[in-house]
This record gives sequence, structure tokens and C-alpha cells, in this order.
Amino acid sequence: MPETPATMRQLRSLVTPEGELRLSVATVDTPSPRPEQVLVRVEAAPLNPSDLALLLAMADVGRAPADEGAAEPTVTAPIAEPVMRALAARVGQSMTVGNEGAGVVVAAGESPEAQALLGATVGFSGTAAYGEYALASPRMCLPLPGGATPVDGASSFVNPLTALGMVETMRREGHTGLVHTAAASNLGQMLLRICLADGVPLVNVVRRPEQVALLRELGAEHVCDSSQPTFFADLVAAVKATGATLAFDAVGGGRLAGEILNAMEVAVVPADAPYSRYGSDVPKQVYVYGALDPRPIELSRRFGFAWGVGGWLLTTFLGTLPLEDLIRLRGRVAAELTTTFASGYTDRISLTEALDPAVIGRYAQQATGQKFLLLPHS
Repeated sequence: MPETPATMRQLRSLVTPEGELRLSVATVDTPSPRPEQVLVRVEAAPLNPSDLALLLAMADVGRAPADEGAAEPTVTAPIAEPVMRALAARVGQSMTVGNEGAGVVVAAGESPEAQALLGATVGFSGTAAYGEYALASPRMCLPLPGGATPVDGASSFVNPLTALGMVETMRREGHTGLVHTAAASNLGQMLLRICLADGVPLVNVVRRPEQVALLRELGAEHVCDSSQPTFFADLVAAVKATGATLAFDAVGGGRLAGEILNAMEVAVVPADAPYSRYGSDVPKQVYVYGALDPRPIELSRRFGFAWGVGGWLLTTFLGTLPLEDLIRLRGRVAAELTTTFASGYTDRISLTEALDPAVIGRYAQQATGQKFLLLPHS
């Protein structure tokens, strides 16, 4: 193996006591793996919404001038006072960022699991993928199949396992169909392909006509556009056709979660059913797993009492899985890495470019259909 350099470059996010976000590319010591760890030379890492929440700290990045005089690029942006209160626990900490990536294992600890990966090209999950090197647990590494590149494997954890986790949750909780919002995203397209292959009824909720067309081309039967005046009626019809009583909501804020619950209630109650002030007894559940809309969730309750709104987090879900189930899911990701779980990227950027205010302004939008890939060594 080539010799690992003593230092490396790494993207850092700092919230200052003065109420500013400070983004920088720092030169730090290259870490050494403990016995149960591997060191990955990171070749590619995606910018996921969960990463951006930590990286940007809800700062006003539209007011983020670059510090042209710094030896390494540095960006500052103001943070509103209410947001600062929510971020109190991370003030003063220079934090690493990046939940997943892919590259080559260049060093390994003494454990057999770590040694087995030495020299392998892997996708990995960790907390510091936005750097030239990163540590990872062998349990959280996915050896890529022959012919797959680090770019192919960069998004092999968060989106694939989230999509598979949604279907697993549906089955565990006794539901038979799904509703998914922001459905034209990379994740949404993966979930669609899974549901088509597994015969799972799926209602796709999007917010633009071109996203409807995209999902139709991919084979989606039920696509509802929230920007249309007929949205609620369309949603009721789709839920009735699929029997979906479980939803995963990437939007989070506003009225969408409540509209989905109301549509589920209308769909399961026959038109000639007698009045009940308690509503139907069919369980209806919305899991919020994203925060594209930071506003409070608004519920206009017309769905009785058999309902729930809760949070769903991939890492928490994975922690509930027996090892054999995790191995099964990861095996499917590896086998279908360049088909079912393929990710497309609209932009590829370097560490330096990641701190260009114009580039920040674009990836901070978290626009559906736009996905950035960080190439730390470019």
C-alpha cells in the first residue's frame, strides 16, 4: 500500500459564540485506525440533506462572503438568534462532516474484520467523509462489487438503506402500501425501483409537473403533484387504490403530513359509513425523516384517533436490526449498486469549491433533482 501522509485536508463546520457559522478546510493529522477500524482514502462523498443540516447549521448562507486572505478557504455566515439557542450544545466545536463516502482502505487495525478489508474499495458510513481520509468501522463498510468505482459506491449507505428501511418498516408494522414525499429525489427514485421490483404499492408525492413526468417514465403508477388544485382529491384516489396507510415525509414542516393523514382517513371510510366522532379504527402513520421545510408541522385533524406522527432516523432503525437482516440488506445494495441503487450527480466539486459562496448557495437549496458529489482529492 502507498504510504499515508502525516497530514490531510478536511472540511470543518464551527458555530461561534458570536452567532456565526464558520466553514473552513483545515489541515489536520491523518488519523490512525484502532484495532477495530479501517482508514479509507476518500475518493467521493455525497452532499446529503442530513449532511447539510450539520454543515450549514441553518445559517444565512446568502450572506456568506469568502475570506480571500486566508491560506485555506474560509466562509462565515450569520445565524439567527432562535437558531443559536437550538445549537447551544455545539457552540465552539469545530465539527467534522460527511455521513458516507467511498474509497480505498489504505490502513487497517489488528482485528480480522479490519485486516480483511485492507486494499479493498468500499462504500462506508462515518462522521467525517468530507476529508481526504476517514476512519470507519468494518461493520459500516460495504466492499464494492467488481467493476464498481468509488463514485458508484459513494451513496451506497444513506439513501439505499433508508429506502430499504422504509419497506422493512412497512412490513414490520403490518402496513401494505406506502406514501412518499419529495419522491423525485435520488432516494425517491430508489424507493420507486424497490417497490416496483417487490410489488409494493407506492404513492409518490412531488411538487412540480416535470417531476410527475420523470416518475411516470420510471414506471410509477401513482404520482400526485402538490402544486395542483386537485392535489387532495388525487391523493385520496391514489391512497384508496393502493391501500397505503404508512407515509414517509421528507418535507417535515407545513400542512403536508396532515393532508396525507386526512387523505388516508377519507380513503378507508366508505361513503355510506355511519358518522363516528372517533373516526375509523384503521391505524394511519406518518414518519417524518427530513426537514426540507423548517416550519412547524400543521395538523388539521379530520382523521379520528387511530393515527400517529413521529420521527424516523436511519441509524436508529439500523440499531434495531438483527445482524442477519443488516447483512441481507447490505447484500442487496451490493448486488444492485449500479441498477436499483444507482445515484446521479449534477455537480462534482472539490474541497475548495465546496466553500465557494456561489456553490454553497446552490447546494444549500436542496433542490429535488440536484445532487452534489464531493471529490476530496481533486
